[in-house]
Amino acid sequence: MARALNAALRDSMAADRSVHVLGEDVGALGGVFRVTDGLTAEFGEDRCTDTPLAEAGILGSAIGMCLYGARPVVEMQFDAFAHPAFEQLVGHAAKMRNRTRGAVSLPLTVRVPYGGGIGGVEHHSDSSEAYYTHTPGLHVVTPATVDDAYGLLRQAIASDDPVVFLEPKRLYWGKQPFRRTLDVPPIGRAVVRRPGRDAVLITYGPSLEVCLETAEAAEPLGLDVAVLDLRSLVPLDDETICEVVRRTGRAVVVHEATGFGGVGAEIAARITERCFHQLEAPVLRVTGFDIPYPPPKLESHHLPSVDRVLDALARLQWDGRPGGVSLAGA
Repeated sequence: MARALNAALRDSMAADRSVHVLGEDVGALGGVFRVTDGLTAEFGEDRCTDTPLAEAGILGSAIGMCLYGARPVVEMQFDAFAHPAFEQLVGHAAKMRNRTRGAVSLPLTVRVPYGGGIGGVEHHSDSSEAYYTHTPGLHVVTPATVDDAYGLLRQAIASDDPVVFLEPKRLYWGKQPFRRTLDVPPIGRAVVRRPGRDAVLITYGPSLEVCLETAEAAEPLGLDVAVLDLRSLVPLDDETICEVVRRTGRAVVVHEATGFGGVGAEIAARITERCFHQLEAPVLRVTGFDIPYPPPKLESHHLPSVDRVLDALARLQWDGRPGGVSLAGA
């Protein structure tokens, strides 16, 4: 995925001279995760710029660049490192279009490596998407495949509104080939990654792989489970979510972030409001626990796993189904 993101940045900069990359160590080093590798050498320091260790200053500068016609792409080294810049994002970037009655837009992309699974400690493994989705004026997207990493980042950079682009760190070093194409669904559309008729796992970003593995594991146990990749948290694809839930009647939302007040809670509420009479069981969630991110040796217990998602599927009230379903011992 890191190579796909690097290609998306390179192609965007080649296609549009107003695209600038800035952040901590994005220049000579090529970024902590090497996503910006080679960009300074190819485009110069004026367009791929190392900044001081001052996240609020980085984002404030990027907002000013937008006002002068640039299309900046900011890299935050880790999810929790973005918190000092939160006031700039929420108080200014998100509000500019509304504040100016549509006269001024902010074509700003904020790349945020997020999530666990790499043995990092707190401040390096957080999932802060709920903070961003709760802020009107921001688009929030997260790729789970290499094709989406390329295509969604190109779309984010081309957008005239601020986009928080959440990159699952655990997927950076995957070796899958990617298509250098813009032919991916637009921001705001979800994709069914696996069809199924009995239940649907609704997820995004780093949890997609866990959900696909769970669906495979449930098949020999008698369950045909669909997997829906949201891709875009704001705007949220209610249409596709409701279509899949109405067809299956059962849903589990899976994400790494803590459960209380999270994206899964919002999705469960929206499904209940829109699909109540088609539900065979309450919508369940499998999330990170409501605790600060644990030490590396304990993160496997904190993050959603195949076993935890299978357990949730087993609790979806299957008693009324002809023949019943048992996931005991799964």
